[in-house]
Amino acid sequence: MDIKVYEEKMNKTLDSLNNDFGTIRAGRANPRVLDKIRVDYYGTPTPLQQVGNISVPEPRVLVIAPWEKNLIKPIEKAIQTSDLGINPTNDGSVIRLIFPELTEERRKELAKDIKKKGDNAKVALRNIRRDGNDAFKKAEKAGEISEDDQEELENKIQKLTDKMVEKIDKAVEAKTKEIMTV
Repeated sequence: MDIKVYEEKMNKTLDSLNNDFGTIRAGRANPRVLDKIRVDYYGTPTPLQQVGNISVPEPRVLVIAPWEKNLIKPIEKAIQTSDLGINPTNDGSVIRLIFPELTEERRKELAKDIKKKGDNAKVALRNIRRDGNDAFKKAEKAGEISEDDQEELENKIQKLTDKMVEKIDKAVEAKTKEIMTV
């Protein structure tokens, strides 16, 4: 038996957390905040990045230039109905998103949200560890591995879990610092 399968699952959990963190805005314009927004493109919900060019001309401004002029309204509507909390301005050819400075209160809310996402990722890691330990116990009961092998695998998966929890803590700390920096 091997812990590779569980290591891959834990890495996916970490990647997922980092992707979530990428969509949290920190007062600076970051095109990744638009990752979850879908635009109605001829009846198909399509990722915003696939219907236009997104640029960052200034630190707190995103400009979306649709590839087809008739997409201006659907893009504007998609941004308004999203949880981004920013009103798009449309000049007929491009859409501008101006990111306001975050208030202290909003920063604290975001920091709490970041911590919660980190805690959820840790729970997911512990569930993966538990699944691994259950599989090792079953294999030992079935006589596929020895008791010593089971113990060694459980120790390995525990060390892996500890290492991943540390990475999550560092990611949470880094993102919280980024959010709280004015």
